[in-house]
Amino acid sequence: MAVCKVGPFGHPTGKIGDVVFYMSRGQLICRTAGKPGKPSLKQKANREEMSVTMELLKPMKDFINVSFKRESEGTLKNPHNLATSYNKKQALTGDYPNIKVDYAKVILSKGALEMAADLKVSKGTDGLNLSWASGIEENGAEDDMLMVLVSHPTKKQASTFLNAAKRADGRCFLPLDKEWMMSAQMEVYVCFKSSNEKLISDSAYAGNLNGAPDGPLEIAEKAKYSIVKARFDQVAADYEKKKMDYAEGVIATKAFRYLEKEYQVLKDKLKHLPGKPA
Repeated sequence: MAVCKVGPFGHPTGKIGDVVFYMSRGQLICRTAGKPGKPSLKQKANREEMSVTMELLKPMKDFINVSFKRESEGTLKNPHNLATSYNKKQALTGDYPNIKVDYAKVILSKGALEMAADLKVSKGTDGLNLSWASGIEENGAEDDMLMVLVSHPTKKQASTFLNAAKRADGRCFLPLDKEWMMSAQMEVYVCFKSSNEKLISDSAYAGNLNGAPDGPLEIAEKAKYSIVKARFDQVAADYEKKKMDYAEGVIATKAFRYLEKEYQVLKDKLKHLPGKPA
C-alpha cells in the first residue's frame, strides 16, 4: 500500500506493486521490491565487503559524524554514507570469502587542512602517548584541534577523543579506562579540525598496538600446516630409520620406496604451505 501525504497528486510513500517509494534527505527514492534470485559470486563479494565495512565503522559513529560533517553538507549523503563509500573502496583487502580490513588504509576524514607529520604513538600507564610535529606556517593553525580515534576491532568498540589537544601542543595523553583496552588490538587514527570547525584535514594512521589476531583464513592455514607437519615428522622418523637399514642392504622393498616418496612429497609441501609459524 502507498500513502500520498500532499494531496491526490503528491508523492507516494510505501509500496505500489513491485515498486517501493520513500524519502531520503529530501529526495524521493523509488526501487523495485522483487524477490532476489540466487546471488552471483560478485554479489556475494559485494555483500561481504559491505558487512566488513559496516562492522568497522559502527563503533566509530561519533567520530565520523564530526569528521565527515562538512563534506556531507549540501549533499544527499550523510557522514556515514561518505565513510562507507571511502572505506568500502579503499580499506578492504582479500577476496571473497576472506575479505578483511587493511587498517593502514582506513579513511576517517577528508579535507584541505594540513595534517601533522612525524606521528608517534606508544603505550603509557592506563592510556596512550601520542606526539606529532607541531610546526605549521598557516596563521591560526596552532589552535587547530586534534581528533583521535582508537579502534578496538576484537571488541567491536572504539575510543573517541574529539578535542584531544591543540596542534601547538605537539603531544597528548589519551586515557583508556577499561582494563582490557591496554592488551587488546588497537588501531589509532588522527586528524585536525580548525578551531571554528569549518575545516578538517585528511585522517592519518598513527599505527597499531598489541598486534592483530589471526583471521579465519590464517587459523585454517595454521591448522592445515600443523596437520601436515605432524605427518611429516612421523614419516621422517620412520624414513631415517629405514634408510639406515636400506644402506646396510637389510631392506630394499616397494614399501620403502613408497615411504621415501611420501617423505619427499611432504617435505616439498611444507616449503610452500602457508601457515608456517613465524
